[in-house]
Amino acid sequence: MIPVIILLVIVLVIAFKTIKIVRQSEVYIIERLGKFHKIADAGLTIIIPFFDHVRSVVSLKQQTMDIPPQGVITQDNVTITIDTVVFYQITDPAKAVYEIQSLKKGIEYLAITTIRDIVGKMDLDATFSSRDAINDKLRIILDEATDKWGCKIDRVEIKDITPPPDIRDAMEKQMNAERNKRALILQAEGERQSAITIAEGQKEAAILEAEADRESKIRRAAGEADAIKKVAEAKAKEIQMVYEAIKSASPDDKLVQLKSLEALEEVAKGEANKIFIPFEATASLASLGAIRDVMTDDEKKKKA
Repeated sequence: MIPVIILLVIVLVIAFKTIKIVRQSEVYIIERLGKFHKIADAGLTIIIPFFDHVRSVVSLKQQTMDIPPQGVITQDNVTITIDTVVFYQITDPAKAVYEIQSLKKGIEYLAITTIRDIVGKMDLDATFSSRDAINDKLRIILDEATDKWGCKIDRVEIKDITPPPDIRDAMEKQMNAERNKRALILQAEGERQSAITIAEGQKEAAILEAEADRESKIRRAAGEADAIKKVAEAKAKEIQMVYEAIKSASPDDKLVQLKSLEALEEVAKGEANKIFIPFEATASLASLGAIRDVMTDDEKKKKA
């Protein structure tokens, strides 16, 4: 019974040493007698016990590495702390195992020295405004350096840049000053625009008022001119009618003189302060009393 148990244990040990199951997204580095033999992909793998053994299990998934915060001196002699994370993926498992003692340590040290080199050539303000440029430079340099290790650097991201407390206070004060300055500029610009708008409105109102007054005067003058024209036409028509009547009645000199005096009376009712009477009309004026007496006697006779 005991030999059977021993044999069963030996078979189980050999089976355990021989059959290997590789999980998805992983590979096994298999060595035979201390020398690299093959890379076992995902699935079932058979190895020779006591001759082959698994040197390392390598993950092919994208991995992240958090670089410890590092103090870096900028070009303007300001010490800042930079926190970085690296995204990488192993493309050649054999190189990742045999070309470097520790891939993660190599990436970490290389990232630290590269960050110090890049940021040391920039001033403080540039480090805050050029994060994307720093990330791109870091990725390119790390990708070129780690290519011989069978590793590809996909991304490098700066998580945080922390300046010293005194620098942070100065930056906050500067930011507040800039914010207040912009607020004052915007307020002044608003007041200026408001004053311009009010002035333009007053100007437009004055122009419209002047145009309305001008239009009113023009229409008033046109109305007065039209009224004067109509009055003049009426007077001309009246004179024409009187003239026609007098002409048809064959008037004598006294009647003509009387009508002339009536015309002078109408002229005297005008707005002129002075009236010029021709010398020839003075004789008619001298006989005005006699003409009125004659006409009065004629009327009395008709009534009798």
